[in-house]
Amino acid sequence: MKIKITKPLYGSSGKMTLDIDIEVEEGNFIAIAGESGAGKSTLLRVLAGLEEATGEIEISNRVWLSRDMVLATQKRNIGFVFQDYALFENMTIEDNLLFVTKDRELADHLLSITKLQELKDRFPNSLSGGQKQRVALCRALMNRPKLLLMDEPLSALDPTMRKKLQNEIAILHKEFKTTTIMVSHDPSEIYHLASRVIVLKNGKIVDDGTPKDILLKKEKTQNLSFEGEVLDVIKTDNKNIAIIAIGQQLIETVIDQNRIKNINIGDIVTVEAKEIILGG
Repeated sequence: MKIKITKPLYGSSGKMTLDIDIEVEEGNFIAIAGESGAGKSTLLRVLAGLEEATGEIEISNRVWLSRDMVLATQKRNIGFVFQDYALFENMTIEDNLLFVTKDRELADHLLSITKLQELKDRFPNSLSGGQKQRVALCRALMNRPKLLLMDEPLSALDPTMRKKLQNEIAILHKEFKTTTIMVSHDPSEIYHLASRVIVLKNGKIVDDGTPKDILLKKEKTQNLSFEGEVLDVIKTDNKNIAIIAIGQQLIETVIDQNRIKNINIGDIVTVEAKEIILGG
């Protein structure tokens, strides 16, 4: 997948140009991060054909955008998950999925994976926010898209529900192997789901790398007391390291050999002066 586009924008700092030149391997999960107004959502909308831009977009050797042509949105094999769900309120959950394509077997499979099968005859207005987002995700995958676009899909949900849906998104991505580009501000979400993070500032790419490298670049362990979720435990011959989400930040801290046995991914821990104390 090749994306080389430019588009004039008005961002948080005034007039700027969205200027993107990247290649994405098929099946990758890419997170787009950066400050509000950096051009993240606009990039997704350009990829979907919902906004115009100059340049080239090529996916699986098929041209979506060039100097001579613009492929219509409905001809781009994409799935799009919006923040506001965008479900058809007058249709049942199952009918929302079947509206995309009449593949009942696939619809049943997606509803089963996301634990929605028993709710398939209900209408969206009777569902919780987390359930609605599950439906939106399932519907986006009904046409087995080449590209799945997600614009802060879990931002409106509480932390517990976000974690549950992160796991389901990971399961679906692994099974469908759909190239996915997700806009997110949540470091825990990025760390759990993405294989690559691209950071935008004023429309330009200012960083590009693995979630661990990008998220930990400026976040250092502090000698304070706070609670957080263990995202990863890395054991080496020399030392043991825990990566912990504290609010909207990640820290990396060393754990001594005696405590490493009692710490698992997902634990809520208290960090004090770079020591781990089990909690929660």
